[in-house]
Amino acid sequence: MDQELIESEARFEAYVESLSEVIGHADRVEPLEDYCSGLLLPLERKSVEPLAAAVAPDRVSAKHQSLLHFVAQSPWSDDRVLTKVQDLVLPSIERGGPIKTWIVDDTGLPKKGKHSVGVARQYCGQLGKQDNCQVAVSLSVANDVASLPIAYRLYLPKTWAHDAERRGKAGVPADVVFKTKPEIALEQITAAHDAGVARGVVLADAAYGNDTKFRTAVSALGLEYMMGVLGSISLWPPGQEPLAPKPKTGRGRPGARLRRDQEHQPVSAKELAMGLKPRAWKTITWRDGTNAPLAGRFAAVRVRPAHRDQKLSEPRPREWLLIEWPKGEAEPTKYWLSTLPGTTKLADLVAMAKQRWRIERDYQDLKQEVGLGHYEGRGWRGFHHHATLCIAAYGFLISERETIPPSGPGRRAKRKALGVPKDYRPRGSADPSGAARRKFNCHSQAAPRRPARENSTEVPMLWQGPE
Repeated sequence: MDQELIESEARFEAYVESLSEVIGHADRVEPLEDYCSGLLLPLERKSVEPLAAAVAPDRVSAKHQSLLHFVAQSPWSDDRVLTKVQDLVLPSIERGGPIKTWIVDDTGLPKKGKHSVGVARQYCGQLGKQDNCQVAVSLSVANDVASLPIAYRLYLPKTWAHDAERRGKAGVPADVVFKTKPEIALEQITAAHDAGVARGVVLADAAYGNDTKFRTAVSALGLEYMMGVLGSISLWPPGQEPLAPKPKTGRGRPGARLRRDQEHQPVSAKELAMGLKPRAWKTITWRDGTNAPLAGRFAAVRVRPAHRDQKLSEPRPREWLLIEWPKGEAEPTKYWLSTLPGTTKLADLVAMAKQRWRIERDYQDLKQEVGLGHYEGRGWRGFHHHATLCIAAYGFLISERETIPPSGPGRRAKRKALGVPKDYRPRGSADPSGAARRKFNCHSQAAPRRPARENSTEVPMLWQGPE
């Protein structure tokens, strides 16, 4: 093994050792390292049993029980581990520049059956349709070179939140009540703000941005945002605002709330966009794509959000309305509201809005590379523990490749693994011989066992070049 690979293995050992400082009991250190190491292997499936067979091929049953207890039952803190991952990885990311954005999103994990915690028929982005799935809300921090999830929580539909029997079987904590996705995201943002995480512009799609309470609460924390909204959202066009409260007449009290009348009404974002003059639209290139620069036609105007402002005594502050209207389309396709300064250039508004592509890369890598959606348990704790460990493994890859996406070329070629026993098979699979022995038939190779500790001459093999 060359020196570079040996040093990489040493960094992995140091990384896991640092994580072990917040994991609790010393007997959790070994399964922590085994689990993270297994998640980095080129396995087809990264649920508990294949991980056990990969990291301990000569004692699969015992290792399976150890990892299963660690991920499904052991009461270590997801928040403390994610905070530690953040402490370890953010310095690597920030060497490429300061944190620019906090990205809110949710992801769907397809799931069969009805007993896994939070599973319900709901929209699943991975499938692009309504289907049985679990949905988790996350918050990532990002700059121009990388991003890292720092919070991750399962969305619990009302059918689960109000069902005591299902909650009990899945181990849902008593203090977990129904919250909308924007409410979960706001809790994550507030926690990051209170913890002093390097500030960034909050980015979110229309599922969050169309929620006026969510946008208002983000602003109340002193954070700027760039959020998608629907074309139906109501706005006061440039130069307009609601009527002032009704003045005092006679002995009555003066009015306290803003007003509208039949001639003085807000318009929808779509109406406003369709009425803009041709010179308002500019072609903007926001970044280089795989095959060609990514560009589109945009316009931006200063507006005031108008949602239920009749209940307010002061007009809402002016914001940017950013609109995308691709050539050839009959109408605009995307809208954003932003509290970035009024002096912000159109190209900078567009570049900020398009930074959400990084969360799509996060989820792609977390699912395809480290097995985010592979957990097969049904409980609340196991769901979150598995996700936390996936983020930890992903964080190590980011720290190793500060400017290269974790799914970049050559990644899988640098991992080598030993074969699992020929006489082992997963639980529940058919036994061709009819014997009671368990066998494992795996198309992927398994990982080497953990490098020996003291007094050993065994060489660590986390990174191994192609044969």
